[in-house]
Amino acid sequence: MALLLIILLPFLGIGLSRWWGRRGRSACALGAACAPAVALCVLLGQWGSFEEQTYVTHLPWLPQLGLNLALRLDGLSLLFGLLILGIGLLVILYARYYLSEHESIERFFAFFLMFMGAMLGVVLSENLLLMLMFWELTSLSSFLLIGFWSHNQEARRGARMALAVTGGGGLALLAGILLIGHIVGSFELSVVLQSGDLIRAHSLYPLALIFVLLGVFTKSAQFPFHFWLPRAMAAPTPVSAFLHSATMVKAGVFLLARLYPALAQSEIWFYLVSLTGLITLLIGALLAFFQHDLKGLLAYSTISHLGLITLLFGLDSSMGNVAALFHIINHATFKASLFMAAGIIDHETGTRDMRQLRGLWRYMPHTAALAMVASLAMAGVPLLNGFLSKEMFFAETLTQDLLGSFFWVIPVLATMAGAFSVAYSLRFVHDVFFNGRTIDLPKYPPHEPPRYMRIPVEVLALLCLLVGILPAYTVAPLLATAAQASLNTVIPEYSLAIWHGFNLPLLMSLLALLGGLVIYFLRNVLFTWFYGLPRLETTQIFEQCIKSVVETATWVNQRLENGSLQRYLSIVLVSMLVVVIVATAPLKSWVGSIPHTTPDAPMILGMLILIATSLGAAVLHRRRLVALSVLGVTGLTVSLTFLYFSAPDLALTQLVVEVVTIILIILAIFFMPYEVPAESTSLRRLRDWVVAIGSGVMMSLLVYAVLTRPYDSIAPFFLENSLVGGGGTNVVNVILVDFRGFDTLGEITVLAIAGLGIYGLLYGLHLAPPTKDYGGRSWSSDSHPMILDVVSRMLMPLALLISAFVFVRGHNLPGGGFIAGLITAAALILQFIAHGVDWTQKRQSISYHAITGFGLLLATLTGLGSWLFGQPFLTTAFGHFHWPWVGEFELATAILFDLGVYLVVVGSTLLSLSNLSHVGQDELAKEIQ
Repeated sequence: MALLLIILLPFLGIGLSRWWGRRGRSACALGAACAPAVALCVLLGQWGSFEEQTYVTHLPWLPQLGLNLALRLDGLSLLFGLLILGIGLLVILYARYYLSEHESIERFFAFFLMFMGAMLGVVLSENLLLMLMFWELTSLSSFLLIGFWSHNQEARRGARMALAVTGGGGLALLAGILLIGHIVGSFELSVVLQSGDLIRAHSLYPLALIFVLLGVFTKSAQFPFHFWLPRAMAAPTPVSAFLHSATMVKAGVFLLARLYPALAQSEIWFYLVSLTGLITLLIGALLAFFQHDLKGLLAYSTISHLGLITLLFGLDSSMGNVAALFHIINHATFKASLFMAAGIIDHETGTRDMRQLRGLWRYMPHTAALAMVASLAMAGVPLLNGFLSKEMFFAETLTQDLLGSFFWVIPVLATMAGAFSVAYSLRFVHDVFFNGRTIDLPKYPPHEPPRYMRIPVEVLALLCLLVGILPAYTVAPLLATAAQASLNTVIPEYSLAIWHGFNLPLLMSLLALLGGLVIYFLRNVLFTWFYGLPRLETTQIFEQCIKSVVETATWVNQRLENGSLQRYLSIVLVSMLVVVIVATAPLKSWVGSIPHTTPDAPMILGMLILIATSLGAAVLHRRRLVALSVLGVTGLTVSLTFLYFSAPDLALTQLVVEVVTIILIILAIFFMPYEVPAESTSLRRLRDWVVAIGSGVMMSLLVYAVLTRPYDSIAPFFLENSLVGGGGTNVVNVILVDFRGFDTLGEITVLAIAGLGIYGLLYGLHLAPPTKDYGGRSWSSDSHPMILDVVSRMLMPLALLISAFVFVRGHNLPGGGFIAGLITAAALILQFIAHGVDWTQKRQSISYHAITGFGLLLATLTGLGSWLFGQPFLTTAFGHFHWPWVGEFELATAILFDLGVYLVVVGSTLLSLSNLSHVGQDELAKEIQ
């Protein structure tokens, strides 16, 4: 359970930060940091007993769908977990001093911790479907973080763009994961990673790979999806530092490393991954050099470095994998420190424009020294961590033969990208901290930030130095265990020594350093050339695509949607008719081999009543009260039909639902005219008749064809296992609370949401009620008749007693939480009708919101409780007990789940109906007076 605790702690920290936030901003930051700090300690404790093994915890959830709460800790997840939690803690400290006093630090930390928990879920998931759920949560939480400054239009646009691109990639990833699960027969990584040969040999492998790579490339901002990342710079700098170093964009390369044994080692992998990474590396490096915004430069450099990592994975060599993981570690440290340094500069000067920033060394020497260390690490200068991984990168480009006789193209282009990396790193250092004196700064004179704001940058800059000088004593053990987990085999021999002698990789590094110096000194010429090129704004292309999609959707919507319910129903019914006709066209006869059931007199009478009332409701629909009365007869007849066919549970449910529904409609039509004018033309009425009759005839034929043919029913399974497997003789209730409990949980969740939605729509709404009844008579001054008052008081305890009786007996006899909840709701609604809203609510000092929420929580906790005993979600336990004077009786955990259903039904129904009774109450009272 330690892995589950690691994921849950950041989410629990949201509540802690909000609670401590009442004591001040520092207390809020401390509360936000406590939970990740504990999670980091737990993770480090797991590392202490790790020894290159893989720990998997498995809790069954929906095993039939392949979805289980399965978590995995190996070297790869350990590496990313340490990056997420370690850098996350530093960013929390940094954000405390970065955010201004008027900004909601509690809201920021809530989004931040949710983002952190989602990323931990991605890297610690053993089940691919579970990983995908956390993957999508990272997109949603990053949307909230990027758009944190919602008053800024650029922040809103950047957040929408990030969500659209990464969300679309998430859908592609879903398709790829489903295909992998179909090929392998499991979504568990332990199985998938051992099935690489099976996956690559399957005909669906190319399609699965393309879908997975679309998810990876969109998340990690690879070409041509790179354009969203620079627009995400509208987020606060702490978000950018975390997003670029340890989360979000690193999720894509993490998935490459995770699925490497299953999807790599094929020609299509080589070309798709390596060429995409190479193009991204070059484009990012080139565009980074020509940026004037500090964060823009760092954003494009992130794109370039992500391309470098992707290229290494695409080379499909064991050493390429090791080099990619090493650069992930190094990039996280120097890029997080650089973003924090950029945030400090912006915080203290009021601008990020490098054309205004210059000469800051004399005002901010401490910050300048830290930024220079991180910049030189990014440039790949010796004795810093970036140099080691870049040299490994150059060495791997020399060993590939991806392009045949043109194999030299990749090392040459890699060296060019390295040169531009040196050039834009020099721009960051020289143009900001030297290059003359400061001019036109919004905040002057600039000064060093608060002491604690520099600590995160100092820690990360120190790591750049320590890893660069002492790699074997700092990062080597973590890199080795991560590489072994990613490769899923023995790692190759390699050395992290800072000196390997004079060789080609060293020569490439020197050429990159010299080339970067030349590019920087020629920057004026290059800027003139660059700005003379035709502008290709990928953002505008994206916006135009979105605009085209919206315009197309609007055109289709205008053709289909005109506000007419008749039209919508006609489209649906005609579509259904076409589908059924096409599907049943091969049938030679509608009549099957099963003999007909001879109808008796009660059945014929019931069917005639149903036909007559259904037609009556349709014909009389403009006279609302009459149509409602006829509709009530239809509902009652349906209930009797269920009872006739030995379905008492359905009959009870239908009856009570009918009562509550009729009351709801009566309250609603009170504010509507008695009659509705005819609006349909003769031609439209003819169309409606044709569609209605055609749909009815086709559905009747379809049902007849099915019922007169042999079919396998699932009923025997439930009849045989209801008592032995669910502990109840009432098969319907056992299905609802046990066999199909997850469906029921989803249904009551929807019911709760609907109740809250209706409450929100009606809250504060006041409508002028009619001054006279339908016959033109004025309303009686006695708004609460004595007879109704007395009868309702007598019925209330009786209805509650019946409700309790129906609830308790539901597991073995007709009844259950849903029916009991409706009976209780109907009894309470009667009090509203008889005594009015104020009188009733004074005597019912309870919150319907709380009842609904507690019921949903109770039902969910009942399902989660089964995990404690190693059983699938919502597994029911039951037993028989004997008490003196009571005798033998049965207890089942399903009764708690059923109690949750009961409370949700009561709360949601009363949320809707009691609030509806508020509408127009004051105006009606005034009218009567």
